[in-house]
Amino acid sequence: MGQGNGNAPPHARDKRGEFLKGHPPIFKHSVDPLQADDWLSAIERQLEIAQCDDKEKVLYASGQLQGATLDWWDSFCFGRTEANPITWAEFRSAFCTHHVPVGLMKLKKEFLALKQRSMTVAEYRDKFIQLSRYAPTEVDEDGKRQERFMEGLNDGLQYQLLSHTFANFQQLVDKALVIENKRRQMEDKKRKFQGQ
Repeated sequence: MGQGNGNAPPHARDKRGEFLKGHPPIFKHSVDPLQADDWLSAIERQLEIAQCDDKEKVLYASGQLQGATLDWWDSFCFGRTEANPITWAEFRSAFCTHHVPVGLMKLKKEFLALKQRSMTVAEYRDKFIQLSRYAPTEVDEDGKRQERFMEGLNDGLQYQLLSHTFANFQQLVDKALVIENKRRQMEDKKRKFQGQ
C-alpha cells in the first residue's frame, strides 16, 4: 500500500535548513545589551519561521554562538546539575541574565533622558523606538508614548505641536516630520534670499 497509488511518503521538514536559510546572526560577545537583545530577537524570529520545537530552539540558537559567548554557554551547560534537557525559556533567561541586564537600567535611564537635540525627527523617532523597549511601562499606552516623545522634541517643534491633539503616536510623528520639512524649506529659501 502507498507504493502504487501515487502517494509519496510524507517528507520530513529540514528545520535546521529553514533556520539557516534566514541567515541568523552569529553572536560572539558584546558589551552593548542592545546588540545582545537584537541578536536574541533575530534568532527567535528565525526559530519561529522554521517552526522549531523547544529542543531544536536551544540547539540551533546555541549553534550561533562563538568566541566568549560560546565559552559562556559551555560553562553554563557544564555547571548545570539538572538531568532534564535545557528548555528554550531557560536558555533565554540565562542568556539575558548574562548579556542584557547589566546595561538594562542604563538603557532605561538613557531612554528617559532622550532628547532630540541635533537629530532629525526621523533619527529621534528611531532612537526613541529602539530604547523604548527598555522602559515598557513608560510607553505601554499610546497617550504616554506621545507625551514622552513630545517631551524629547526640540522646544520650537514642541511648541508648534502642543496645540494639536493626535489620534495616535504615528500621527504625532508624521506631523513632526511635516513641520520639520517645512522649516527646512523655509530656511533654505531664507539662505538663498540673503545670498542674493
